[in-house]
Amino acid sequence: MTLSLGLDGRIVLVTGGVRGVGLGITAAFLAAGATVVTCSRTEPDSVPAGATWRPLDVRDAAAVNHLVAEIVADHGRLDVLVNNAGGAPYADAAEASPRFHAKIVELNLLAPLILAQAANTVMQDQPEGGVIVNVSSVSALRPSPGTAAYGAAKAGLDSLTRSLAVEWAPKVRVNAIDVGMVRTEQTDLHYGGATGVSAIEATVPLGRLATPRDVGNVAAFLASSLAAYVSGATLEVHGGGEAPAFLAAARSAVEPVETHPKENK
Repeated sequence: MTLSLGLDGRIVLVTGGVRGVGLGITAAFLAAGATVVTCSRTEPDSVPAGATWRPLDVRDAAAVNHLVAEIVADHGRLDVLVNNAGGAPYADAAEASPRFHAKIVELNLLAPLILAQAANTVMQDQPEGGVIVNVSSVSALRPSPGTAAYGAAKAGLDSLTRSLAVEWAPKVRVNAIDVGMVRTEQTDLHYGGATGVSAIEATVPLGRLATPRDVGNVAAFLASSLAAYVSGATLEVHGGGEAPAFLAAARSAVEPVETHPKENK
């Protein structure tokens, strides 16, 4: 028996699918034979071969509804939505403005909900329903200093995933991916160049940062027939996670003890 993802000819919308993690997701679905429509606020320098790009501000409900209607008009259906667009710049929670916090929550929590609502409206009327995959973050699971509003929004996205999976079943499956550190075109800027990246990779049990395609492969699996009985789940994709800080502190506090053979006198 040969296992198949069953994504050939599926119509997939990937938000923010032209760079970074989103590009890896787009590539994975294209490799699985899907037809991919992707979107971003600004026109990218390039679009993956085989994908179609549309301009979209994911926070604009009217624009979201228009794009989903356009996809259905062009392709007859929408099978998969991957809510990937999101992110946040570093900001001290005590100093960031209320408007800043609101924008971060809007982008990382409310926008995915708006897109999910639009997709669900279409998917509920399709014989085979559909699948929604929310790209979340390990920041939802642990403290997120410097990106507190982002971590809170992603925790909300994980909770939203579980609720929508119940509300929209059985026609629509909804799952999330809690993504850890990923090597992208921005990695050196975030982690201090090759030396910083190597030091960080040494803290990951699997010994490296994820690639965008690693995340894309998981998204494709969750959208596939192989995951037909998976809904309301949050899959952690972080290379094994992070060792507790107290272990490193305990090791560094213990001085190595040297043993010397006794001298014969």
